[in-house]
Amino acid sequence: MIEYLDYLVLVSSIGFLAFLMPGLHRKYAAILGWAAIIFFIFGTLPEYFAENNFLYPTLAALSVPFFIITAKYLLLEDERVMNISRAAAVAFLIYAPFQYIPFLGDWLIAQVVNQVSWILDLLNYHVTLDSWNILMKNTFRVEIILACTGIQSIAIMLGVASAVPSDLRQKILAFLLIAPTIYFLNLLRNVFVILAYTSQWFPYYPEIAGNSESGYESFFWAHNVIAELLALVALVVIAYSLFMLIPRLGLFADDLYQLYFSEIRSAFGKDE
Repeated sequence: MIEYLDYLVLVSSIGFLAFLMPGLHRKYAAILGWAAIIFFIFGTLPEYFAENNFLYPTLAALSVPFFIITAKYLLLEDERVMNISRAAAVAFLIYAPFQYIPFLGDWLIAQVVNQVSWILDLLNYHVTLDSWNILMKNTFRVEIILACTGIQSIAIMLGVASAVPSDLRQKILAFLLIAPTIYFLNLLRNVFVILAYTSQWFPYYPEIAGNSESGYESFFWAHNVIAELLALVALVVIAYSLFMLIPRLGLFADDLYQLYFSEIRSAFGKDE
């Protein structure tokens, strides 16, 4: 299953990278890229169901109408969906090296492990390394993987920033707003999850949060609920700041909203 999902990410990367190259093929390459993403999201659902994570299944459900509308307007070469596809392509261009070059991915994970351990030491909460990327305390173990480094969110937001033309000053400020901020907040997120899980802060409602693993409830509430909601709030704030920094981005976001909202209304027969 993991190998199959890796191939989907690779196919999506190839599709979006081909989209960046001039030619009549661009709209078809973008459709391929988006389709592979949708299949990837659905392919990961068993993992998230096992973790009692309900955010990603919701995302999967919403991805279907998103893809249908996007593909429709890509075939029409609509500028709005071409721009959002460029944002996805740039995001993949940033993320792909860490996914497919083991040295880079492992290096980033190791940096996060070291820095999270350092912050925990500052808090006088000492953990041990059970493996090079596994932190342990009170018999509870937390594995730091690439998804725990923040690189995905950084890549996505940098992709969003590239969706519309901007000058050099805006590009530099956008990078400084996105990369250091998300990276630091992600360190704090990892610290919070480790503290909450290994100290068993939230041992509540095992019928909802449990998965037969001892103490998992605290991980569920910390990682799957509280941290996810705080991350969503942080991304909204960063996105709003981006719109202030690059006003054309705010107009682009409004155009996208109008496009998808009008298509959904039309699908339900609620056109004005």
